[in-house]
Amino acid sequence: MNKAEKIILGIDPGTNVMGYGIIRVVGNKAEMVAMGVIDMRKVGDTYLRLGKIFERVTGIIDEFLPDEMAIEAPFFGKNVQSMLKLGRAQGVAIAAAIHHSIPIHEYAPLKIKMAITGQGQASKEQVAGMLQRLLHLKEEEMPRFMDATDALGAAYCHFMQMGKPESDVSYHGWKDFAARNQSRIKK
Repeated sequence: MNKAEKIILGIDPGTNVMGYGIIRVVGNKAEMVAMGVIDMRKVGDTYLRLGKIFERVTGIIDEFLPDEMAIEAPFFGKNVQSMLKLGRAQGVAIAAAIHHSIPIHEYAPLKIKMAITGQGQASKEQVAGMLQRLLHLKEEEMPRFMDATDALGAAYCHFMQMGKPESDVSYHGWKDFAARNQSRIKK
């Protein structure tokens, strides 16, 4: 394999539908290799869903041999049960990467949207549209589920962070960002 080539697996965690996106980076150019969803809506048992996530993410890793994984961090919502389920799904996907010794990078949804569109409050449709332009995707390549483009967005965000020293910095919400960046905030 060419030293300058890197495969990045992006994951958008979900308990009903989990998105994945794979990009190949050669030098400073990225191209989409694959994207899709792991659909678990027909699996009733919570633990069987988690098993299916592990099995499918492992299969994706075995097929595409990613060098790194970028995963969207669950955002903090008001529904504790939803957060717990999402955290479990994310943990199982992370466990599949750990099982294959793949480095994991976690990005907040705001960071991904900002990296792709330049706007942290961008809609899923805006992110998908920008990825379509950035990666030169044809209309027929665009998925039915936005979870796939969200996952592709996580991978592309990681590609954009590569080589930048601040790529290991993560924030836990706006207050954390503001507290750590006082010099950048206009008063």
